[in-house]
Amino acid sequence: MDDTSTLIDVKEYPDTEVQKNRVLTLEEWREKWVDGKIGFHQEQGHQLLKKHLDTFLKGENVLRVFFPLCGKAVEMKWFADRGHCVVGVEISELGIREFFTEQNLSYSEEPIMEIPGAKVFKSSSGNISLYCCNLFDLPRVNIGKFDRIWDRGALVAVNPGDRKCYTDIMLSLTRKGFRYLLAVLSYDPTKHPAQTVEQRRNGWP
Repeated sequence: MDDTSTLIDVKEYPDTEVQKNRVLTLEEWREKWVDGKIGFHQEQGHQLLKKHLDTFLKGENVLRVFFPLCGKAVEMKWFADRGHCVVGVEISELGIREFFTEQNLSYSEEPIMEIPGAKVFKSSSGNISLYCCNLFDLPRVNIGKFDRIWDRGALVAVNPGDRKCYTDIMLSLTRKGFRYLLAVLSYDPTKHPAQTVEQRRNGWP
């Protein structure tokens, strides 16, 4: 490494016009799972979360932790193994089933009466519940409030036109004193398919 390089080189791409009209449908997300195009999944989990997990949990016990667009994130088991209650939402039933299978967890499933065609999958231990439905239908289901939200890629995956609604839902799910950990990535939007999050935001949302 020469003297002019840095540990992390960041180049900003403030012009998000190249992506603002990109829209991925729910069916296209399901197809990604069927076709195995899930490069966003991290088999070993997010290493920065693993490194800072104790700080994120702040030494508290029996927290309710929410995973938006959870996929089959292995981090869900990290929290569950520590005695916390995990709730996730994912449009792909395949992704949810793969989570339980790969983590060697037995589970049950039942319909979500408020959302036609939707299901909830629950671990036999009772501390993992994964909702298979459109995230934007969640307000129709009373899933309670959360102490922690781990957002790794969900905000980026949401279509730009839906982000205001997304942030409203996230805030509606939080308890007083909550912690929201958001993992983001700076990249060239002209070369990658995921949606960008505009840099001109001054606050949340």
